[in-house]
Order: sequence, then structure tokens, then C-alpha cells
Amino acid sequence: MKKIEAIIRKSRFSDVKKALHGVEVNFFSYWDVTGVGNEKVGHVYRGVTYSTADIQRRFLSIVVSEPFVEKTVNAILESAFTGDVGDGKIFILPVEEAYRIRTKETGKTSLN
Repeated sequence: MKKIEAIIRKSRFSDVKKALHGVEVNFFSYWDVTGVGNEKVGHVYRGVTYSTADIQRRFLSIVVSEPFVEKTVNAILESAFTGDVGDGKIFILPVEEAYRIRTKETGKTSLN
């Protein structure tokens, strides 16, 4: 099992959610987060410069079995992509074990 953590633009969240459901990833958690990125220049809107040092993003946490890792990552890559600075990052971490509290199932059966 693997844990996939993704930090994406909030504006791309609905597209990412739809793409994840399309590859049968139907359970994940997410949070609104603020981070600091590489972009150092502010944006000008109607003559006012806005700082982009603190960036609003959405953080997704997804645990999947091995066969779902590649298609989950590809779904996020395709649906979150804009081609601009700040599209986000994806991290993959090993998961030693998972438990479903209600049924006490363990391992990958607890993810279904």
C-alpha cells in the first residue's frame, strides 16, 4: 500500500476529484492549506500588486493498493496541470498497514 499526498491549486480540485473517481479512487481526505512556493514576484490586478509568497492550495491524502498507484498519480497529473508555476507537487510514501475500524479488516481489504 502507498500513501499519495498531493498539493494542488484549489481551482483544479473539482477536476482532480472527478479524475480520481474516474479511476475508481472514491475515498480520500483533503484540507485547505497555505504554503510558500518558488514564485517571488507578486501579481498586479487593477493596478494593485498582490503578494504570491503565501499560496492557497488544497492538500490531498490518498491511500491506495499497489495496482492503483500509477493510475492515481496519472489522474492527478493530468487533471491538476495548467502549465504555470504553482501547479503543485505529488509525494508517494509507503504504508505499513491499514485497518477499517468498523469491521476490523486489515491490509488492502480495508481500503475497499
